[in-house]
Amino acid sequence: MPENIELASVIDKVIGVAQAELLPRFAQVQGQCKMDGSLVTEADLETQHQLANLLHKEWPQFLLLSEEQTAAQQQHALDHIETGIWCLDPLDGTSNFIAGVPYYALSLALIVKSEIVLSVVYDPSRDECFSAERGKGSYLNGRPLPIPCSEPPLSQSLALVDFKRLPEKLLQPLIQQPPYKSQRSFGAVALDWCWLAANRVQVYLHGSQNIWDYVAGHFIHTETGGQASTLAGDPVFLPELAKRSALASRHSSTYTEWKDWIDLQTGK
Repeated sequence: MPENIELASVIDKVIGVAQAELLPRFAQVQGQCKMDGSLVTEADLETQHQLANLLHKEWPQFLLLSEEQTAAQQQHALDHIETGIWCLDPLDGTSNFIAGVPYYALSLALIVKSEIVLSVVYDPSRDECFSAERGKGSYLNGRPLPIPCSEPPLSQSLALVDFKRLPEKLLQPLIQQPPYKSQRSFGAVALDWCWLAANRVQVYLHGSQNIWDYVAGHFIHTETGGQASTLAGDPVFLPELAKRSALASRHSSTYTEWKDWIDLQTGK
């Protein structure tokens, strides 16, 4: 952890900007399609602008990698990851935000020398701030996320599954013979990881996430002791722009059961 960084200071900045720039615009803005088909609003852009200024003013040594940058700007930041970079999604869940669905967040992580050292995910609608610092566990509004008393079997688990981006060979068995008790899909990756870390759901599956989507929430999940990998069995986090798949559980035995079931369907 860099000596001049305090998690509390980062949290204050994230919450302040989100409450000033996101909450007043919730369900009040129109989106514009970007070249990749995703949406962007004035809320995304103004939140990025305000938070980037605050971060640079206090910690000018760290560059910014954000969803609302060009690919060249994003790669430039990654090229300086040894010094340290902020990885920001100013509005994760933009479609929900535009439609008035209260499941969206501001997501921020600090990566130094290819290692995540802290992260913050703030849900303005619920005033829930998830945070983590390497080696110190994960927190919700300043309180440690509790360790579950028991590990549920996969058959009794609530699953968060994003069907849209999964390989076709997984879709039919998931729909016709799901191994879990029930399934949800909410539409904001950073919060998905945090809800998994908070044990609101027990298993997770997503086929394609950008680094700014997953990095902060995935770190919060990891700091709870949660298990995760890509569909190929590799680590989820890599300091690169290539999209990553993810399967995960807060519970080690449930994760093993979940991964074994997925591997069976995909022929591994």
